[in-house]
Order: sequence, then C-alpha cells, then structure tokens
Amino acid sequence: MKKIILSTLGLLGSFTAFSQMYVSPNSYVFVNNQFVYVKQDVNLQNNGNFFLRNNSQLLQGTTGAGANTGAGKLSVFQEGTVNNFQYNYWCSPVGNASAVVGNEPFGITMLHQPNSVMGSTPATILPTNNYNGTASPLAIAPYWIWRFVTSNAYAQWAYVGSATGINAGEGFTMKGTSGTDATIAHAVENVQNNTGSKQRYDFRGKPNDGNMAVAVSAGNFTLVGNPYPSAIDLNAYLLDPANAALINGQAYYWEQVTVNTHTLNQYQGGYGIYNPVTGIYTPAAFWTYDGSGNQTGGIPFGSGTIFQRRFTPVGQGFMVLGTAAGNVTMQNAFRVFVKEGAGNQSQFARTAEVASTDVYDPNSEFFPEIPNVAGTDYTQIRKGTAPYIRIHAMYNNGGVRPTTIAFLDTATDGFDYGADGRSPSGEAAEFYYILPDMPHEYVATAVKFDIDKRIPVGFRCTAQTNFKLQVKDIVNFDANQNVYLHDKVTGVYYDIKNNIFDMTLPAGNNTTRFEVTFKNTDVVLNNPNETIESFTVYQNNQNAMLTVYNTLNKDITSLMMYDVTGKVVIEKNNLGTGDSYEFSTAGLSDGVYVVKAKTKDNLDMSKKVIVSRR
Repeated sequence: MKKIILSTLGLLGSFTAFSQMYVSPNSYVFVNNQFVYVKQDVNLQNNGNFFLRNNSQLLQGTTGAGANTGAGKLSVFQEGTVNNFQYNYWCSPVGNASAVVGNEPFGITMLHQPNSVMGSTPATILPTNNYNGTASPLAIAPYWIWRFVTSNAYAQWAYVGSATGINAGEGFTMKGTSGTDATIAHAVENVQNNTGSKQRYDFRGKPNDGNMAVAVSAGNFTLVGNPYPSAIDLNAYLLDPANAALINGQAYYWEQVTVNTHTLNQYQGGYGIYNPVTGIYTPAAFWTYDGSGNQTGGIPFGSGTIFQRRFTPVGQGFMVLGTAAGNVTMQNAFRVFVKEGAGNQSQFARTAEVASTDVYDPNSEFFPEIPNVAGTDYTQIRKGTAPYIRIHAMYNNGGVRPTTIAFLDTATDGFDYGADGRSPSGEAAEFYYILPDMPHEYVATAVKFDIDKRIPVGFRCTAQTNFKLQVKDIVNFDANQNVYLHDKVTGVYYDIKNNIFDMTLPAGNNTTRFEVTFKNTDVVLNNPNETIESFTVYQNNQNAMLTVYNTLNKDITSLMMYDVTGKVVIEKNNLGTGDSYEFSTAGLSDGVYVVKAKTKDNLDMSKKVIVSRR
C-alpha cells in the first residue's frame, strides 16, 4: 500500500505553490498535530483516505462552490459533552462520499467508533423506539437527530433520524451515549473514546469545502455551525457584510443541565450568546419547558458556563437569528488552523478540556501567527475581550440570568451590530437592557463609558417575581468603579457592586423606572452639609412611629414615603417649618422604605428607613 505520511507538515509559506490534492485508490494521507493547506479541491479515490489526528486540520482555498470529489473518505475525531439524556448541537465536517463533485448531505450512518489510529467501526443505528445510545459498542439513537431551519417554534424542528438528509452547513441535534469506552485509538493523543458523558465520534466522509448557503428568514432561528474539518473564525462569519445583512450579529449556543430524563417538561436549558465585536460570551440562563417546548414558570434553574467562542472548533453547531430573508453563507475564507482549547479561544460545548501545549502566550495582548485562508495577520489583532462587567439577575431565589455591559469607544446608545446581544424570546421573566427605538430585550449591550452614563434597564415578569441583582465579574475594567441601580421613582441608588439589589415586582413589564449608573447623583449629596444634618428621619419600630426632624426649620412643602415598589404609603403637603413631625407606621408591612422631602427653596432630600416588627 502506498503511504503518504505527513506527521510534521506545516505549510506556513506561500500558498501559491500548492495545487489540488489527489489520493489514489488504496492510498492514504496521515496528518499528526499539524494542518494541511490545499489551494484547490481534494480528490479522494475509492479506498483513498485522509486521516486528521491529534488536532490536525484541513484548510482549503477554493472560492465559490466546493469541488471535492471521490468515494474515499476523510476521517476526523470530535467529542461530545453529554450523556444519553442531553443534546449537543453539531455541524458535520463531512458529507456522503461519491463521485459527485461538490458537497453532499450528511447522515449519522457516517459516524464511527474509533478502535485504532486509522481503524474504526461504523456506529450501530438503533431502532427509532430506542431512546438511549451507548458508548461501547457505539450505538446512536436516531430519534434525537433533528434540524431547525428558519423556524421560531419548538414544533418546527424537522426530524432527520438516520436519513442522509442534513445538507452541508446545516446543524443538527444529537444526544450522547451512556456508559464508557476506555479504548484509546491514538496513543499520542491518549484520549479515551468515552470517559463518561464525553463520546468521541469518528466523522468519515467527503470533506466539506467552499461556499455553503443556508436559508434564514426574519424573526426566525436557524441551526447552522462550522461545516469544515478545520476551525473557523466565528467573527469573520458573523461580521461578513453579506451575512450581516441577514442576521442579528450574534451566535446562540445551547447549554443544558444534566437531568437524566427524556421527558421534555423536565429539561433545564437555555441559550448563551456570543457577540463578535466585543468578543464576549454571555452564558445561558437555564429554564424549564412544557410538553410543547414552551418555557414555563418565572424561575430559571441556574446558569451556564463562560466559553471561549472566537474560533469555532470542528463539529460545533449554533443558532443564528434572521433579520431578513436570504441565505447566510459559510466560506473557506473563514477557515483557520486553531487547535481546540480554552487557551486558544476555541471551545466545543464542554466544561473541561484536554490540556493543550499550544495555548497563546498569556503575556501578549495580541494573537500569534494563525494559519488561515483569508491571509489575515492575526499578530495585529488583540486577543482579549472588550472591557466589561457581568451583572447577574436572580429570579425568585432560583437560578440567575447572566448579563453583560461592554465598554467600547465606538459604541452608540442605539443598536450596534455584533456588540448588542438580543435575548432569546419567550422567557417568563427577564432583566434586560433597553436600546432606544428597539422593541427587543438585550442581555448583552455595549456603551461608550462615561461616568455620567445612564443605561436604561427593564424588569419583565408574567407573575409577581422577586428580582435580585449584583455585579459578579469585572473584566479589563477599573475594579474600583462603582456600579448602581437607580430607582427613578424613589430616587434610591442601590450599590450593586458591593451589595445586592432585592425587590419584588408585580406582574408586568417595567421599562421606565430603573437604570444602571456609575455615579450616585442623589441631589442630597450636593446640598450643603448643614441642610443634610437638618433633615433627620428616625423609625421607632417599637412604637411603630416615624419621626422627621427639621432642625433648621426649613419650610417643607411636601413629604412622601414610598415602599420598594414605588407605591406612596404616606403623603403630606405644606408641613411648614416645624422642628419635628410624627407619623404612624402601624399599618405598614415590614420592609425598606424611602422618605423624600422637598422644601420651599427647592431642596430635595431623601432618606431610607426600615420598618420591622421583629
């Protein structure tokens, strides 16, 4: 057998020296821990195979439609991250292998169980009434193989099963396997096929190449992904002008809690959001679902993991949201050689990674040289995210909704493509950012930092809900900067960096009352010291009495007391210049209240008190 061993190949020089690759019958190409660049097409003849091992990848320079051909097969490994009860979103790097020129559809019959460095066994495809895949021997339950193309409802998932019906560039869902498989196919990698909830699959077929168009439509999600046997620069895909005209500028990633059931109404999951301009991934909030796939209740059940998403690894699927009808296109120009690993900003949907020895220099703010098809000089591109703060909102003491505010000098107060991240629709409760003239809710936003900046936020709930807010992370930003939630009704500034905002709100959508600020501009702080000292409020909880002291005998034109929902519980006008005033609080519930007074000479003063009968 003729063998072409490319175990130390690194083609970093001029690409113009390479033509198409032809692998004759009964021959093979083996690549270990490197990449191969083919300027044009790949022709794998019958039993001619191409093995990518140990993070190896194939880059191709074809422009326009893919032109790969042949009945030989490319083989590349990728691992899922779930057991037989949870989903991963996939996008196959290969399709059916035949003499037809160009990309062909994929089906799960092309998945294999690795058993040696080049050998593998086709996966068993279980009957449709068997819901549980297994690791050893590898068996896949076709019941969980679905597509989602230009849809906005759970009912619009399209069943694929074991058919070869997933077009190149389309994503699909697949549940993992139960059990373990200690087989190590490649000793150099030293990766077991399955250590538990981490099934390794051998994708075997014709390598996808060239342009792959997938339909999108306004207001609808489409499941797409990385369709190549190489990584892609997700920023290049999302920021491509032709794609930007059709989608909202972000990628949505499914994350799911490990709940060992196939019953839909016990699922807990949600979508995290990646924004290419800021480079920030906002993790998912995990919700429950009813039997029709609709979110239920007002409480999420935890939150997802922060992933590095810049360079999408082999096999990764994700959603995009259409803003107009057309075809989003994946193209070779987006392909890069980046080994998978958090340090390389390339993570599949996993919470743990095999350690990589090639992580980028943590002391450099720029990327190293990254082989790529477009000829981009990554050494001139900063590898970090924009500065940001992450604010967590907790609903009814359940899980949390992570949100982010990024700081960009180029950001506007309105919508910025690729920087503002729209929330997936349908949540029963939400804390979100409000953009001028935009009807949507955003859980990630970008602003130009200004100490006087005020960022309007909304609280929405279908039933009375307790909201708690707190800053959880400060990244590449001044750690000493204060962050407040300002209640414009009561005038209270809640320090959400050092404390927790805690308020129960009635059902509804409050869009005008609250804002995030970076400075407490309560006017009482700007009043002369003697005025501040002259206005003292004391709550005597033993006698259920509120006492207001006016030691400078200011002429008080109005005095109001608010509860935390903004409801006025005491209102007095034209009190005059008396030394003190007393008001009964016997009828008030326990809680925090705000007392505000206004004087005839236009001074405004605000104080907080606590009513308690304990």
